[in-house]
Amino acid sequence: MKWIHVKAAFTGKDPDFAEELVTDIFLSLGLKGVVCDVPLPPPVDGFASDALPLSTQSAISGYIPDTDSSRELLSTIEQRASALLSTGIKVEITTQLVDQEEWAESWKEFFFVTRITDRIIIKPEWREFKAGGNDLVIHLDPGMAFGTGTHPTTAMCIAMIEENLKPGQTLLDVGTGSGILMVAAGLLGVSAMAGIDTDEVAVQVAGENLEKNEIFPQIYHLEQTTLDQYQDRGTGPFDLVVANIIAEIILEIITDIKQRLKPGGTAILSGIITERKGAIVEKLQQNDFSVTEVREEGEWVAICATLSDND
Repeated sequence: MKWIHVKAAFTGKDPDFAEELVTDIFLSLGLKGVVCDVPLPPPVDGFASDALPLSTQSAISGYIPDTDSSRELLSTIEQRASALLSTGIKVEITTQLVDQEEWAESWKEFFFVTRITDRIIIKPEWREFKAGGNDLVIHLDPGMAFGTGTHPTTAMCIAMIEENLKPGQTLLDVGTGSGILMVAAGLLGVSAMAGIDTDEVAVQVAGENLEKNEIFPQIYHLEQTTLDQYQDRGTGPFDLVVANIIAEIILEIITDIKQRLKPGGTAILSGIITERKGAIVEKLQQNDFSVTEVREEGEWVAICATLSDND
């Protein structure tokens, strides 16, 4: 099968804000294999010695099947990208026709071993790494799903899960992507968890990564659905709900997150740009949450909040 590789190179006064808006175009229109290719700080010494140089250009990439309707979808992408010019964001769209095998593998050369916390390390399946005695290694192959774990939003989310999840607790991952947050929770001793995503490829890839990391299938289930349509299988209400998605969607689902949490439960929200932090905090407070931590890296924000346990 042939696919169209769509690349949106962008520039703007606020690169992180531009990244969120361009990513939203790709995700909302259902592109597969969405990847953020943006300049990042150099890795910690001893990591990624076999990796290629990091990107110096900001771009979002994704794929659509080469079908009769793909030209119409490309036109929509270009129209929405052009509309961003009014916000000071310039986007250049390029396309390339590729075989499925080619696009599923070509990006791997840019993904390398990354230490997220003192204990947690993300290791691509095709890289070599010798773990220390206290290391928890996440073996990951994102495949066609969004999320390699190296982006600040995911890294902050993993760190917050490590700090807040107690062994034996339960967790719901909203927008699970590659399943990396579920894998982290599994390694940290979660007793039961669920992961949902609107993308069937993400659900498949998440399952493969959970299996790759030897997370017992008896403690988790995955489902292609939205949060408001999710039918609990007896695991919820949950001790933790995590959502590493974009701010606009988080604002829409905070009420649903509240309904899925136990009183006193914890919500960990990431994928938020600085400009949207205030709106998220306000919406949380309106829904009986107390914000316990706001973590920032560059223009990205992750928020940890506890649901009131009052009746």
